[in-house]
Amino acid sequence: MSFENLGLMPELSRALVELGYTQPTPIQTEAVPLALAGHDLMGGAQTGTGKTAAFALPLLQRLAQIPPAGGPRRPRALVLTPTRELAVQVHDSLRAYGKYLRLASTTIYGGAGMQPQIDALRRGVDVLVATPGRLIDHMERRSVDLSQIRMLVLDEADRMLDMGFLAAIKRILVKLPSDRQTLLFSATFEDAIKKLAMEFLRDPREVQVAARNTVASTVAHRVHPVDAVRKRDLLVDILSARWQEQVLVFGRTKHGCNRLAEQLAKSGIESVAIHGNKSQAQRLRALGDFKSGKARVLVATDVAARGLDIPQLPLVINFDLPMVAEDYVHRIGRTGRAGASGEAISLVAPDESELLRAIRRMLKNELEIAEVDGYAPSRPLDLEGRGGNAQRPGGQRPAGARPAKRSRRSRGGGGGAAKPQAHAGHKKHAGGARGDGSRRGNGTAR
Repeated sequence: MSFENLGLMPELSRALVELGYTQPTPIQTEAVPLALAGHDLMGGAQTGTGKTAAFALPLLQRLAQIPPAGGPRRPRALVLTPTRELAVQVHDSLRAYGKYLRLASTTIYGGAGMQPQIDALRRGVDVLVATPGRLIDHMERRSVDLSQIRMLVLDEADRMLDMGFLAAIKRILVKLPSDRQTLLFSATFEDAIKKLAMEFLRDPREVQVAARNTVASTVAHRVHPVDAVRKRDLLVDILSARWQEQVLVFGRTKHGCNRLAEQLAKSGIESVAIHGNKSQAQRLRALGDFKSGKARVLVATDVAARGLDIPQLPLVINFDLPMVAEDYVHRIGRTGRAGASGEAISLVAPDESELLRAIRRMLKNELEIAEVDGYAPSRPLDLEGRGGNAQRPGGQRPAGARPAKRSRRSRGGGGGAAKPQAHAGHKKHAGGARGDGSRRGNGTAR
């Protein structure tokens, strides 16, 4: 199967060839023809499966084939995303795929000035990519006209609901024309997602390319048991042994990520942090430094779990386990993308055993437990939920990791010993509710 077989116009095929994309992914193969035919669609796909192109390609083609109404150019397609990082990523993809089409696009999100966004809207756009909160800001100011919307995309719908955007989404949808085409993409189809689809989609076709909470088969998983106060030392050893690789490290708290990035830098490992308290300029600068290789390690909260796209990222490390098991899937979805191989390492303290058990149940025990020489925890992980009576796994050294320097002074890391906090997706957050994202190429199109 090639992209030409999907019925794409020559301008899109040419752009894909220049980008090096030769074969569509399963979600693209199934979703693109249905969307081109005008059907409403519910697409179930995990991160890294190429869903952006699955909606972006038919969106661009349908707009190119439908002439705009007379008068000022107003948005004819709207893409809603949960975070500003994802909004920027989607907008970049739309521009890359549509480089040979005479379509204008822009993106609006919180954490950036309103006036440049107002100016872009006044100049006229065909495609608008937006976070819900900032779009409502523009609706209230009457700086955006949604009366000509013919296509709507809800990207990462489950994440938007987790972040408390349901009321905002409904407020937006009732302002759109009823004769539009709607594409909804979600990693999971919970009852709330199905209810939303039944309310706003018309006779939708459903495409599901992976079971709920599945992970790419190309990702190797490994758990290193370690006391919380020794996590940072173990992380430094792993990163020092794998100095040639870019690594994404996930922490639980904003303060912890900042502190960990600073500690890694003091150890001679160039690192940057990204989280919801960073300004948009700071976040873009950090991502730019990481993608360019200026910084080898990016330390992030879950704000980056679904909005960060780095081709060929070889390794993701969970410095802290996520408070919700499903977020493990979204974190490690940053590696092993589009068929590439990847590795996910989790540094797990005994106090995180309950979180680990939840992840193991979700993944059906697809996790290797391997102690690192010199880093055996003071008590074993409780893998069976029996109060710490589980067998201690045999001591091993992770691939590429050097033995520990026992004379090194142990110090606390970036949040490893912190008291678990409520997961941001399970409570309303002042920044996330405005759409600011304060929660958190190997031949296939992303």
